[in-house]
Amino acid sequence: MNTKKTPLLEVNGLKKHFPLKGGMFGQKTGYVYAVDGVSFTIDKGETLSVVGESGCGKSTVGKAILRLFPITDGEVLLDGARIDNLSAADLRPMRRRVQVVFQDPFSSLNPRQRVRDVIAEPIVNFGLASGSELDDRVAQLMDKVRLPRDAMHRFPHEFSGGQRQRICIARALAPGSDLIICDEAVSALDVSVKAQIVNLLSDLQDELGLALLFISHDLAIVEHLTHRVAVMYLGKIVELADRSTLFATPHHPYTRALLSAVPVPDPTVKRQRIILKGDVPSPINPPSGCRFHTRCPYVHDRCRNEEPQLRDVGMGRKSACHLDVVPEVPAMSSAA
Repeated sequence: MNTKKTPLLEVNGLKKHFPLKGGMFGQKTGYVYAVDGVSFTIDKGETLSVVGESGCGKSTVGKAILRLFPITDGEVLLDGARIDNLSAADLRPMRRRVQVVFQDPFSSLNPRQRVRDVIAEPIVNFGLASGSELDDRVAQLMDKVRLPRDAMHRFPHEFSGGQRQRICIARALAPGSDLIICDEAVSALDVSVKAQIVNLLSDLQDELGLALLFISHDLAIVEHLTHRVAVMYLGKIVELADRSTLFATPHHPYTRALLSAVPVPDPTVKRQRIILKGDVPSPINPPSGCRFHTRCPYVHDRCRNEEPQLRDVGMGRKSACHLDVVPEVPAMSSAA
């Protein structure tokens, strides 16, 4: 008897290649390989964080799941049913279950709508309530995101950045969503406000059983919020592990370099900083073999010619590295 539970979200071999056009007639001259074969799952009530440098493709993953553009290849399943190949009409029920909170709360809110109308819009669009019941639901959502009910009659410009992001979270919760994609949802906020929003998301997850796909480059925030972490580099996942394992014993050399750059609040603690040489290669012409080999301190011939697959390397970790055991002190490191 198969007792394996179906994940809420399953992504298999997701690819998104953006065509490049040039010349007088706009011919196709190449592709930007923004996402090039990404796979992961998210269970109900779980947070998966996707981290990496700017341009690694993490935001494109979120937008592809939301079907903000068609994907090049791969599968996206919600509760075991494919949603990447659905028509706009068939996709509508999925849109109620999967919502998004964007990076900039001001630009993602209609400046001409009062907060009450912003939060009510998805409820009305999906035909979930009207009249006094609609007003009650909006008021309850204001309570959940810890904003005063009388604020629903104000406009977005009358709020601070953190308050606007609370409004965006309330709007994402409004249709009764199961999964919220947070695309750099706290990166534009002050440090103290970041902590408040992260704590709010954590409390809402406990209360409502929400699943979160948390896209971020802030590893300190990720460590506080997430259950599992997927590290991306140049369109691919290079390491996938639970939070405690990844932050305590990272395997992939790129993950180690990222974690070594996280500031430590204790000035007495010395950390070995890993300095990566060179720049991130262009996603238009990614390197052969391992995409990290041009900057890796442990590179060898196999890395340049054979692409490593994401595989189990022990302790519940998966890593896309040919090395079974990565040396502790890399050759390119220096004390910070």
